[in-house]
Amino acid sequence: MSLRPFPGRRSVLRGSLAASAALTLPTAIGAAPAFARSGRPRAEWGVQTGDVTCDSGLVWVRSDRPARMIVETSATESFHNARRWHGPLLGAGTDFTGTTRLRGLPSGEQIHYRVLLADPYDPRRVGEPVTGTFRTASARRRDGVRFVWSGDLAGQGWGINPDFGGYRIYDAMAALKPDFFLCSGDNIYADGPIAASVTLPDGSIWRNITTEEKSKVAETLTEFRGNFRYNLLDQNLKRFNAQVPSIVQWDDHEVTNNWYPGEILTDSRYTEKNVDVLAAHARQAFSEYFPVSTLRRPDGRVYRVVNHGPLLDVFVLDMRTYRNANSPGSGPTDPQGILGAEQLRWLKRELSRSRAVWKVIASDMPLGLVVPDTGDGKPNIEAVAQGDPGAPLGRELQIAELLRFVKHRRIAGTVWLTADVHHTSAQHYQPSRAAFTDFEPFWEFVSGPLNAGAFPANKLDGTFGPERVFLKAPTTANVSPAGGYQFFGEVDIDGHSGELTVRLREADGTVLFTQALQPGRVGQ
Repeated sequence: MSLRPFPGRRSVLRGSLAASAALTLPTAIGAAPAFARSGRPRAEWGVQTGDVTCDSGLVWVRSDRPARMIVETSATESFHNARRWHGPLLGAGTDFTGTTRLRGLPSGEQIHYRVLLADPYDPRRVGEPVTGTFRTASARRRDGVRFVWSGDLAGQGWGINPDFGGYRIYDAMAALKPDFFLCSGDNIYADGPIAASVTLPDGSIWRNITTEEKSKVAETLTEFRGNFRYNLLDQNLKRFNAQVPSIVQWDDHEVTNNWYPGEILTDSRYTEKNVDVLAAHARQAFSEYFPVSTLRRPDGRVYRVVNHGPLLDVFVLDMRTYRNANSPGSGPTDPQGILGAEQLRWLKRELSRSRAVWKVIASDMPLGLVVPDTGDGKPNIEAVAQGDPGAPLGRELQIAELLRFVKHRRIAGTVWLTADVHHTSAQHYQPSRAAFTDFEPFWEFVSGPLNAGAFPANKLDGTFGPERVFLKAPTTANVSPAGGYQFFGEVDIDGHSGELTVRLREADGTVLFTQALQPGRVGQ
């Protein structure tokens, strides 16, 4: 698959924030804008696109005051014969953010767009346009698909460090000219305050840009919004957002560590102990700061399938909203599991309907890696695997049901991608090694973090017969980005052969591991 041309840097950077000399930002830049301000509306937080298909996509922007969102699209950077889309009125109710859906776009084409913000009281007063570009999914198989994935941003106190170059992993991902970026969750760390400086093991100092909202755990809607804004202070990320569409899911740290519905926190840092209250604030802020198509449905759900042409469907899971309480996971029955009954039915239905060559299951948590939750001093399990290598128990029962369904319905081309555990690895699941055998072999690939603490490898659970074919992880906990172990993955689907190649990469783009998979097979 050939690399695709991107527009010049000038068009992408137009309208971006100037770099600030100060590391500590005043409250005003993160606060809700005043209603009465001089000048014209400005889009200082850049632009984003999301959930792009063969003929549609979502465009996102944030204004510094009330404004009408207008999007213009064109086949060229000159915006000759531009098409205009009238978007929503941006106001305080959405923290001055807004999303406009573009429909009827040409398939497999580079779309240039610019966002204009107009004064709602005087439409002649229009701010400086902010530009971006994206490529629609191709309806032609021969064009192939390339995308990147990772997760875990600004975690464990490691924020935007100008001395380090900020979130520079985004430049390495952009260099591959992907069709889109799949973010596998932990887009923010609402439970992780960021201090101005951290002393590293060698005595050097890691310096963070700081904001008021990142000085404590997030409890109010304002604080959650501030967490999402924080990452947009990074110029690498803003530049990436203007060039590469996203498919975004969430995990725990958008709310708080290892959360589940109905949980009452014991963490002394929180005044608000009811996780459902925190999750409601987090979901609203998440929906305001990312262009996610299904969040605008009446049910406001995160899980969805994004169709990316004849080669690829992406099944985005939500392993948070519908899960049962974290427990040792040793029960012989578990009808709710980690997905909830309705999401499992949806996933089975959509997998069976899919005619794409490859069906990527975007999971915000790994399947066979034991992820403990010992926050309250109990031996609870946070993900699926619970450490017992025998027959499925607890949440494993739901995954066993899904794997059995894939086998018996002869659903070909399933691949699992995830992040969450802050190291990179490749696991091959094989019935001949497993306690549960009624499934076909499959692969699970793990990447991340983007910019967060790196951690040692998690133990494997033998229930589904995983073999760790590749691993790169530190031997000590919470290694800073300066210490390495920051990762992303690349998926490249050849348009002629249909072969899918996964490459696990370092933060600078160095390839660590490569695995090629053949199309048309139920098991790999």
